[in-house]
Amino acid sequence: MGKYTKEDIKRMAKEQNVKFIRLQFTDILGTIKNVEIPISQLDKALDNKMMFDGSSIEGFVRIEESDMYLYPDLDTWVVFPWTAEKGKVARLICDIYNADGTPFEGDPRNNLKRIVQEMRDLGFSDFNLGPEPEFFLFKLDEKGEPTLELNDKGGYFDLAPTDLGENCRRDIVLELEEMGFEIEASHHEVAPGQHEIDFKYADVVTACDNIQTFKLVVKTIARKHGLHATFMPKPLFGVNGSGMHSNVSLFRDGENVFFDPNGKLQLSETAYQFMAGVIKHAPNFTAVTNPTVNSYKRLVPGYEAPCYVAWSAQNRSPLIRIPASRGMSTRIEVRSVDPSANPYLAMAVLLKAGLDGIKNKLTPPAPVDRNIYVMTKEERIEAGIVDLPATLFEALELLKQDEVMVSALGKHIFEHFVEAKEIEWDMFRTQVHPWEREQYLQMY
Repeated sequence: MGKYTKEDIKRMAKEQNVKFIRLQFTDILGTIKNVEIPISQLDKALDNKMMFDGSSIEGFVRIEESDMYLYPDLDTWVVFPWTAEKGKVARLICDIYNADGTPFEGDPRNNLKRIVQEMRDLGFSDFNLGPEPEFFLFKLDEKGEPTLELNDKGGYFDLAPTDLGENCRRDIVLELEEMGFEIEASHHEVAPGQHEIDFKYADVVTACDNIQTFKLVVKTIARKHGLHATFMPKPLFGVNGSGMHSNVSLFRDGENVFFDPNGKLQLSETAYQFMAGVIKHAPNFTAVTNPTVNSYKRLVPGYEAPCYVAWSAQNRSPLIRIPASRGMSTRIEVRSVDPSANPYLAMAVLLKAGLDGIKNKLTPPAPVDRNIYVMTKEERIEAGIVDLPATLFEALELLKQDEVMVSALGKHIFEHFVEAKEIEWDMFRTQVHPWEREQYLQMY
């Protein structure tokens, strides 16, 4: 995505017949929100003078302090290719500011920028993220509502005719490329109806913007094909869930500081320290990287999702894998993150955890190069492998106890996030589910 000035944006809007602009931002739960304005209001928006009512947004502010400003990030200008011929719709992703001109601490994007600044204060220039978001495609019914009927019976890397989602996936890729994405791979995933599209890594704030844009495009184009795209981590029992493996690396002045040609596995001391920080805090940041009740149905043995805190350069069952590429592509793949996560918050805790490892010169445990799923509990304990939390409730309790992770979110986001998630857990806990009736209604 280019580096634009106000004049560039005004010129492009005119050239491409843009009639409306969506001023887009993300709430604490990761939901995309937007204020749509006509082109006549573009100047006002570019001058950071567009206001909205923050009290109506999940986890933002109370009514008496509701006036907030949208500050567009000019580099996020994009025209949606699929919008109407009578005049296109463009969007700008915004940071949120208080009425007094200070950054709003409840804005997830602003919060991530705060952690990036901490990283820069330590002497690093960039934290790069290459995400691998997975999603399912379900058929819509005659009323346009999602069903649980999958649109294909394909498997990993299958081709048509078993992969009936191929045309939809191809259209998604074409739309994304027209919007400036560099798509690296697109394929059918392991489960029927499951897909993955990988796009080129970017600095972490841009990459998180791209994830949010990606979700919007996938859902929009799927609906044009009579399908519903969902990033729910585990929509179906008995098949693999959807993850968002996060490939991360630290850079200093254009050099990948995770790479050391003379280091063990050609990884630098910084890479090992960063990884040690992630391992130390992983159980405690899981509430943020896996933020729904449903997330924990994915983090179970047998479906390729990690449920144990360990690392390896060879097998795919641990939390952290070291992909084989070296040089500029040296990276750490964190495999627990799922696509229901707010990417800005997930990356804030992940980066903060890694920086904690660097600051305190932590050492990771020995790698685990065997299949953890077939190890006994005693073998796991002996190898120092701890479990990720098994429920959202357990994850929230661990988050509250970790001062470093709490500081990664900041007081405002932490308090509102925990409050919202405790309500979610309580609603789930007190609900009577179909499984219970199936098991117990006749038995007792």
